[in-house]
Amino acid sequence: MTAVLEISGLRKTYRSRRRGVRHAVDGFDMRVEAGQVHGFLGPNGSGKTTTLRTLLGLVAPNGGRMSILGQPVPQQLPAVIGRVGAIVESPQFFPHFTARDTLSLLAQAGGLAPHRVPAVLDLVGLADRAGERVRTYSLGMRQRLAVASALLKEPALLILDEPANGLDPAGIREMRTLMRDLVAAGTTVVLSSHILGEIQVICDSVTIISRGRRVTAGPVAEVLAAHSGGGLRVRLEAAADLPAAESALTTADGPPVTVTRHADHLLVHGVDQPARVTRILAAAGLYVSELTPVTADLESVFLQLTADAAPAADAAPTVAAGPTGAGR
Repeated sequence: MTAVLEISGLRKTYRSRRRGVRHAVDGFDMRVEAGQVHGFLGPNGSGKTTTLRTLLGLVAPNGGRMSILGQPVPQQLPAVIGRVGAIVESPQFFPHFTARDTLSLLAQAGGLAPHRVPAVLDLVGLADRAGERVRTYSLGMRQRLAVASALLKEPALLILDEPANGLDPAGIREMRTLMRDLVAAGTTVVLSSHILGEIQVICDSVTIISRGRRVTAGPVAEVLAAHSGGGLRVRLEAAADLPAAESALTTADGPPVTVTRHADHLLVHGVDQPARVTRILAAAGLYVSELTPVTADLESVFLQLTADAAPAADAAPTVAAGPTGAGR
């Protein structure tokens, strides 16, 4: 598949008298295929925002290679930035301007067609509030306005940092639908968010960064499968029967199984057919009330892979990327 975004061996180092040398990004790799929603995940201080800033030319890297839409950046960034929309952190808008005025000025500054303004306002659900001043907007509405500003250019690549911040559940669902509609229309989306359940639902693939390095990447289903502990959760009609059930399972004929007893259930590994558990326990006069396969979710995988992560050097001065991707 065609790569819309590629990063190889990216390094960014900050130096200060007080804290010395800090490696914000340390040999980081990332690849995003065309036509996907790609989740970019990492704990606070992992180097995630520094990576996005570097990719968009907001800070200079110390090493490595990057490309966007097949062009090396930052060398050829001016040639591709017109096809990239981005929100990095929280863009600021003039509070006394209306949303329509804000987007009109941005469109004019970027040499974009005026008809894009009502189009993107409608896309993000602000058409009915476009004439109101931004200072009256809630946090969620400002996030919608930020997304609208990034969509003005009809980008081939859209990079969104926490676009669901401040949105209620209905707004999050609308944002999910918008991302899918954009991909269907040919846009590739890189989405950074701390709402891991939403990332699992909406994203085709993910990259997880910790301490400035990639810890895993790939299709969401494959990442989950690779880090799933598997097993079966077994509950009985009476919790008092759990010790007897554990004994029955571990001493039964056939392939050995591993049983971990919890307060109200057993966790059983090594069973190829769940029906074997029910047969063994029924033969011992014990009856199952729940038999559930244990599967990993993205949150548990994320916490497992980043458990030892300490805040890194993602501490450069805050810079917000505007709709042109060139920052302010």
